[in-house]
Amino acid sequence: MSGSIAGGPAEFIDESLQYESLWERAEDHERRYGPGLEYYGASVGAVRGTIRNAERRYPDLGHDDVTALASDLWLRPVFERRLAAVVLLQSAVHLLRHSDLTRIEGFLRSAQLRELVDPLAVDVVGPLLLQLTGQDVTRAATVLDRWAIADDAWLRRAAVLAHLPAFRSGKGDDASFRRTVRLVSGARQGRVPAVEEAVAVVRESGAG
Repeated sequence: MSGSIAGGPAEFIDESLQYESLWERAEDHERRYGPGLEYYGASVGAVRGTIRNAERRYPDLGHDDVTALASDLWLRPVFERRLAAVVLLQSAVHLLRHSDLTRIEGFLRSAQLRELVDPLAVDVVGPLLLQLTGQDVTRAATVLDRWAIADDAWLRRAAVLAHLPAFRSGKGDDASFRRTVRLVSGARQGRVPAVEEAVAVVRESGAG
């Protein structure tokens, strides 16, 4: 797709989210998630519906369009825009490549909320890993190793949760998961509660 992403899908999505907003919900979101982001007050269902509508309205979005649009949505610190970026990547995960993990890492570092981190890890990174082949598998594993030893606890949590889809689908790799857990445990801040919880969640899915 050619032309300005910012002037097309991004504007459509933002206007739709604001149309679906309620100030009462915005206040509730701020109480629940904290003042670190802005909140329109759109529901999760409205965010998902907006992305479905955008995909129908702009059916020819390719890989570069999707990743640029996700970055555009994420750029402004608005919860619903960032959630929309996550939903967009979920729906277009089949287009993603191992090289997109760098962009996703930036999202994870600035997310600061499990409501954004967890779906990025479980519904975007995990499925992306499962569809990789050849040398891309090794390259992606190197990225996850880097996340596992990062100072950022959300990146460490994401490195662990990224294994979840594989175990849920019966394709989990125990050796790979144990490596991630060892790396996380050896990180400077180690297995803080958010990371410990992620390890338990993956183990409950059948990981060794």
